[in-house]
Amino acid sequence: MVINKKASLLFLSLCTALVLVACGGSGNASNSGDQVLNLVATAEIPTMDSALADDTVAFTVLTNVNEGLYRQTLDGTLELGMAAEDPVVSEDGLTYTFKIRENANWSNGDPVTAQDFVYGWQKLVDPETAASYSYMMSGVIANATQIMNGEMKPEELGVTALDDKTLEVQLETNLPYFKDLLSLTMFFPQNKAVVEELGDDYALSSDNLVYNGPFMLEDWVAAGVSWTYVKNPNYWDAETVALDQINVDVMKETSTSLNLYDTDATDRILLKGEYVSQRAGDPEMHTMPTSSVFYLKFSQNDPNSPLTNKNIRKAIAMAFDKKAYSEVVLQDGSIPANALVPRGLALDPETQEDFREQNGDLLSYDVAAAQEYWEAGLEELGVDSIELELLSDDTDNSKRSSEFIQSQLTSNLEGLKINLRNVPFKVRLEADNSGDYDIQLSGWGADYADPINFLELFETGNGNNTSKYSNPEFDALIAESRTETEDLKARWNLLLEAEKIMMEDGAIGPVYQRANAVLEKDYVENIAEHLVGAEYSYKWTSIKE
Repeated sequence: MVINKKASLLFLSLCTALVLVACGGSGNASNSGDQVLNLVATAEIPTMDSALADDTVAFTVLTNVNEGLYRQTLDGTLELGMAAEDPVVSEDGLTYTFKIRENANWSNGDPVTAQDFVYGWQKLVDPETAASYSYMMSGVIANATQIMNGEMKPEELGVTALDDKTLEVQLETNLPYFKDLLSLTMFFPQNKAVVEELGDDYALSSDNLVYNGPFMLEDWVAAGVSWTYVKNPNYWDAETVALDQINVDVMKETSTSLNLYDTDATDRILLKGEYVSQRAGDPEMHTMPTSSVFYLKFSQNDPNSPLTNKNIRKAIAMAFDKKAYSEVVLQDGSIPANALVPRGLALDPETQEDFREQNGDLLSYDVAAAQEYWEAGLEELGVDSIELELLSDDTDNSKRSSEFIQSQLTSNLEGLKINLRNVPFKVRLEADNSGDYDIQLSGWGADYADPINFLELFETGNGNNTSKYSNPEFDALIAESRTETEDLKARWNLLLEAEKIMMEDGAIGPVYQRANAVLEKDYVENIAEHLVGAEYSYKWTSIKE
């Protein structure tokens, strides 16, 4: 997920500003006796349409107000959501038949039906929707690729409502991780009658939405800097939900969030930089590991850009000190990243060795090597200097990050000038989608625990591949990995090789794998922190009396 969660992130899904941080609001909930949680976010919600969402902030909000066939639990495993029971699976593994809960309803009282899933999934792959996450169904759900290419109609997608509460799904191939996809926002249902009645106004405010999850949104409009979650009385498992209300305010300055936390106006925040060291030893602070990897995206949209030169890209990717960045700028437990797939995400199906350990460091900080690539690239381009723009978010931490990278690159690569453009998160996503950038500090957080979730982002034609990186050999390996469902070790080796090719091309400049330094009041219990998918769930959260 864009943390850019685009992440990705993750990612991101998706830079450091993409995280939904906890803590803003009014009043110390522990003193009131009410089940009210106060949080802050570092960015606005870009969209509440589950077919269009592609970032960490939207994923987190959508996951708390809606629900797919499955939901992640407090410990990150999967539990039944809208599905009443595990599906019946055909012998060849290509047909799944789900029963929808009889007591599953939308917040307006409408029953959640199999048709709602059919409508939501068809909308995702419809080329008119232009959903960047439609690729998640390509090669997964039967006919999805052909529909996305305009060769078939959305109605021909391999998903059928056999009756109001029976959903049949036809797969393209027997995927080992298909079930993990079903908790993700792009696989959520949509209430067709509501969407079509509201038309262009759908999802532009909390009043123009319906919800089938633990909470409902209130007091939100598009680009709004605050919103409220309230308990959804029509949720099938409402008795599990303890919180009555969650207040969220967007705060882009860590100093402001920390002041609110220290005055008991917020219940949870993330810390960066010097603020982490200031609170060292605080019993209310803990480190939250994540799967989010941040990197420099090099746009190749302009065929005349110097970033179309592999040597220039590799030079930039290797010319800044990632260890110093993690330890001096972030100071939150984040670690340098020297490739794309994060540590701790996935294990070799035979040896159980971590993917990252097995493939090693592929693009490390090395000034001497960077300068060699730089000189070679300048010679190939016939120039002695290059001017580029670095796009990033407008939070305090993003600004510090941009300045650090700018200083490192211009100091180590003679003739390079870097201009900084720090913009609001939503504006950066718009620039990313349109390809309006040279270099972008971006990120991705895992949607599910498989290396392909990161690698396929840079496949030719992928909706998230806004940098327009393209390598036929890389594409062939990714495509082959999708069809190799019997020999999982062979599939694993294909993905290892694909990452090596991508890093050899300097497709990105890996920066760091994020960890979060979290301050959380001791009366807050059970905020689910997820390694994949949405970063936070509040279904099980409560305020200790």
